[in-house]
Order: sequence, then structure tokens, then C-alpha cells
Amino acid sequence: MAGVPVAAPPPVDTVAVVFAESAVGRSVRLRGWVEKTRHSGGLLFLLMRDRTGSVQVAVRRDALGAESFELATTLQVEGALELTGTVHADPRAPGGREVRATSVHVVDAGLPFPIFRDQTEEFRLDKRHLVIRSHEHVATFRVKAELLAAFRRFLDAEDVLETTPPILTGNPAEGGAEAFQFDYFGRPGYLSQTAQLYLEAMLVPNERVYSLTPSFRAEKSRTPRHLTEYLHLEVELAWCDLEQMNEFIERMIATVVAEVAERRPKELAVLGRAPDELTALKPPFPRISYSDALDRLRGKGFDLEWGADLRTAEEAALTMEERAPIFVTRFPRELKAFYMLQSPGDPRTVEAADLLAPEGYGEIVGASCRETSVEKLIERLKAIGADPAEYDWYLDLRRHGSVPHAGFGIGVERVLRWMLRREHIRETTPFPRTPSRHTP
Repeated sequence: MAGVPVAAPPPVDTVAVVFAESAVGRSVRLRGWVEKTRHSGGLLFLLMRDRTGSVQVAVRRDALGAESFELATTLQVEGALELTGTVHADPRAPGGREVRATSVHVVDAGLPFPIFRDQTEEFRLDKRHLVIRSHEHVATFRVKAELLAAFRRFLDAEDVLETTPPILTGNPAEGGAEAFQFDYFGRPGYLSQTAQLYLEAMLVPNERVYSLTPSFRAEKSRTPRHLTEYLHLEVELAWCDLEQMNEFIERMIATVVAEVAERRPKELAVLGRAPDELTALKPPFPRISYSDALDRLRGKGFDLEWGADLRTAEEAALTMEERAPIFVTRFPRELKAFYMLQSPGDPRTVEAADLLAPEGYGEIVGASCRETSVEKLIERLKAIGADPAEYDWYLDLRRHGSVPHAGFGIGVERVLRWMLRREHIRETTPFPRTPSRHTP
């Protein structure tokens, strides 16, 4: 009837409300998805979840009526529903609480859910859009969100300015063989391997800059720590040498990891990582030179000549028994990118450092001081077969007020893999991109 006010529905509660100390006896309205169902005669048990958690719901035929009850029994795993009910204490229920439903509205009963245990990894990757609803993936990506926020908080507190470099570039920054090339209106274009060159352009007016962008590497590496697309946190600091940069990195890693552990203990518990193992991490981290690393590896049975790269097996051997990350410093010049600064007193090496995660998880940070000499940069570009003319804008940075500076890049998914002790890096990103997969 016109003019008669219509009562608004009660506000929607979250599952977290059910577990509040004073919730017993309270009427709640919940909406979410079904995780499990169990049907016995006139009684239906649902385990229901929303963004805050899961709760057991008891649905009785005599409370709902036959028609509504039968409709509720059509709910499949991952079916969507809305309900009202009363909170009861029940020690048999998960978390000691149960909601006894007084009404159930089936939003979408759903089809039989195709994800269950003992399926092949390939099938689960094909169905990744459904697999990521699992408790483990939900916990992983909430920890990841916290990690990204913690990185930003730390850099903001250190007065490092966030910038937005391009993803499409006109030249590969670290070598053409590992760059994804495409046609850019009749000219070669590349997906960014690193934002570093652009960060260096932003450095002079701002002194301390960073970016958090996707990076792309066309490496056909099929290891547990490689992705072809990953989140890349990159930082450039003016007036900075190798040791000052390493001190900044270790302070950042220790601070950020501890913050995540303090803010996400519930999610870490789901994933089997004790928060106190992460909060115990304190700088300084051990440092060894590349030459010393070779000596250690030879002592472990590796047959390595000076100049050999440290790959997955070597990094694992160096760190398997460590409980904190370690820096490996001053690598051979030929192993590193053209823009790295030659070490004073040793023309064979550059002022570079890799931070290796403990327990065999490998490199998580790559860092170096940057070469400031135009002549040396041109020499290195020619040595790697690149055309210096294509990098003239980058060389221009050295012609107009260049200062000593250093920077580093962090593979966010690699840090997360170590923090959560995930077997494979693909578990740290919702839709992993690898040499064999770019769908869904």
C-alpha cells in the first residue's frame, strides 16, 4: 500500500561475529558459500564461509518447512546462500559455535564442485580459478597482500618515493634473449624486465625512489623458483655504496617479515609457519664474497671454476643449513648486467650483491651499485652486443648531474615462497605464468 513504510532487512553480519564472546543467543544474518554438507533425514549440516571465516550451520526441516528445507539440500560445495539464525554454543562444532538456521535463501545452489584431493597438478592448474578458493590459497594471498602493504609502509617511512614506470619499453634492459618481444606499430617492443633504468631517471630530482610493477622474463627455466611474470619491487638510492645498500636491504627484510608475522598469525598457522620463526629474524645478515662462496661449494663437492654462475643447486647448498638470509657479494663482471659498477681495485668483479634466503630457497634480492661513467657503459654495451645508440637516453643521465647510487630488485613471490615454505613458487600467485602455461 502506498505510503506504508517497508521494513529494511536486518544488516548482514560476518561469520566473525558468531565467535564474539557475547554472540551466544544472538540472531544473525549471514551470507557466503558452502564448504561442506552433511544430510541426515530432517537435519542438514552446512559448513559455511565468508571473508572472515567458517561456521557450522544446522538446518532443520521442522524449523524451515519442507519446501525450504528441500531447496537447502540442493546446495553443492561452493554454492552461495543467505540465512538467518541464532548463535548457540556447541563443543562439537568447529570453534565451539553453531548457527541454527530459521531461514535459508539459496542464491545459487551450484553444480557439483570438480575440485577434490588426489587430482593431477596439470588438472588443478587448468582449474586454477576454482582451486584458489582453498583455505591454503586464501591464507597465502592474504599474507601476500600484507607483505605488499608492509613493503610500502617501510619505504614510506624511509622517505622513498613510489613511482610508476612503464611496462612497455623500446629496448630490453638486461639482454634480448630473456625479453618478450612484440610488434609495436611496426617497431620492436618489449615487456619490461626491470624498471631500473626508469627509476634511475627519477632519481636525480627525488634521490630515493621505488616501484612495484610486473616484470617479465622469457627464461625457459622450469625450476620451483621461476615465473615468467612476477611482481618486482625495485628501489634506487642516491649517495649509496654497496655496504649502505646491504644495510638498507637487511633492515627492510627483517622489519617487513616481522610485521607480516605479527599481523597475520592466523593465516600463517593455516600454512604451517610459526610466526616467531619470522619475528626472530634480526640484522645483520652474514656476508660472503663470491670467491668465498666458491670455496665453500668446492668443500661440498661442487666442481666450479672462478666465473661460474651460482644456480639453484649452488644457492641451495650455500643456505640449506642457514636460519637467516646471507649476502653473496662482488660477482664476476661477466655474470652481471652492463650497468653494474666495477669494483675498486679488482677489474674482474662488480659491486653487486645477491641476498639468498635460508633453508635452500635461493636468491630473493639482486642488488648493485650503478656505473656512472658514460665511456664504461658504452664499452659494456658493445661487449654484450647491444647498440649504445638505443640506450642514449639512459647514457644522458650520466651527462647531467650523475651521482654515486645503488639499487636493488626483490622478487615478491620468491620472498613469499620462503616465508611460507611453499614447495613451488606457483603457489604464491593466483594465476602463475610459466614457460608451459599462460592460461587461465
